[in-house]
Amino acid sequence: MVPYRVLVVDDSGFMRKIISDLIVQDPQFIIVATAVNGQEAIEAVREWKPDVVTLDLEMPLMNGIEALQAIMKENPTPVIMLSGISEDNTRETIKALQFGAFDFIRKPSSAISNDIHQVGEVLLEKLRIAVLTKRYQPVISIIEKSASIIEDNDQVKQQISAAIEKKVQPVEPSLPTQPTASLSSDSILIPKPEEQQVTQRSVSSLHKQQKPKGSETSAPNNAKPQASTLKPVVKSKLPEIKSLIPEPPSIKKSKTSGATGAFKHIVAIGTSTGGPRALHEVITSLPGDFPAPVLIVQHMPPKFTKSLAQRLDSFSELHVVEAEQGERVVAGKVYIAPGAFHMELAKDAAGFFIKLTEQPQRNGHRPSVDVLFESLLPIRELKRHAVIMTGMGSDGAKGMKLLSESGIETSIAEAEETCVVYGMPRSAVEAGCVDQIVPLHNIASQLVQAMLK
Repeated sequence: MVPYRVLVVDDSGFMRKIISDLIVQDPQFIIVATAVNGQEAIEAVREWKPDVVTLDLEMPLMNGIEALQAIMKENPTPVIMLSGISEDNTRETIKALQFGAFDFIRKPSSAISNDIHQVGEVLLEKLRIAVLTKRYQPVISIIEKSASIIEDNDQVKQQISAAIEKKVQPVEPSLPTQPTASLSSDSILIPKPEEQQVTQRSVSSLHKQQKPKGSETSAPNNAKPQASTLKPVVKSKLPEIKSLIPEPPSIKKSKTSGATGAFKHIVAIGTSTGGPRALHEVITSLPGDFPAPVLIVQHMPPKFTKSLAQRLDSFSELHVVEAEQGERVVAGKVYIAPGAFHMELAKDAAGFFIKLTEQPQRNGHRPSVDVLFESLLPIRELKRHAVIMTGMGSDGAKGMKLLSESGIETSIAEAEETCVVYGMPRSAVEAGCVDQIVPLHNIASQLVQAMLK
């Protein structure tokens, strides 16, 4: 097969070499160019039109965030960010994901072989998925939808505020009474491209290799396969960054989390690849007086989940936090499972609280969506609402199936047309446990309606 072309961007020659060597271990990929800063990255994408880009965050002249925004605006291309684990790096990584980056990996912490090998495996898996966003699916921009989405958000907030005042009455919780595998790299089948000519497989610096001829993208196949043979569908949502996701205001409105802490609904959301942007859309569409807690599992390493919570909090009228062990759960507050911990909803005589555990991974993940969903099974005094959004694999489908069988109030899967990766939602749909398939920008309004039941 003709290999996929990769652009590697990093100001460190040592790191460019490491990343390039990791990538070319898989013959599906070659390095067509490297760049040392954001300006060179923009020029390289313009000239070589790579299938995927790896992009460092911190570089001279122009950093990764600035380069990413320019690339997304001029030549939308799947981009995987390379991030350190400092607080600044994790915060900028979350920003990059909201600005259109497909995913991220942690940069190797040293030249230790084990660490480099682990990073290489993760990088190659993400590259295999990322190239499908360009090669086999149309690039769908949500710029055209941004105006209607913003209008819908305002209508959602007005609707729920009016409805809460009129109808929804919280109740105090009652006293207590008494593996599906995730997507692996082996499961990804890459069709052979028909229209590319690549002549070398060796690592090359910027402008060294012959420019590719002809079209860069094979025409998508419109034939619809049977459900049993479906592979995860991945799509790139490439927004006009400045207008769609502005920087948070310097002075935020004060936030309140539930007038009394009482509630009769609980919302649980699970997501993975593409999740930060999806969560931004849903959480920022809900008003500060939303009458239920929202528990979220986003597949993400430690430290990054805290930065995700902080960034969502800066845009949302709801209070968004990284969940802590034993924390009391109240209405109008969003709890994001910390990386490396499973999160469950638990209860005692005083009410509901967060339970974090370090039990083994489920579906290859910790936190796991299945673990969160299954923790809601004994909580029958609450009206339970489960949502599965964009992501690889099938995490959450088993838990949603069990909830459905136990009498869940609402089960929502994000629609294929708005998913970055239609893996987790598809698994739930195929399991027959979803009662609503909803495009991303309508999920918040569906949750609003559910609060009125």
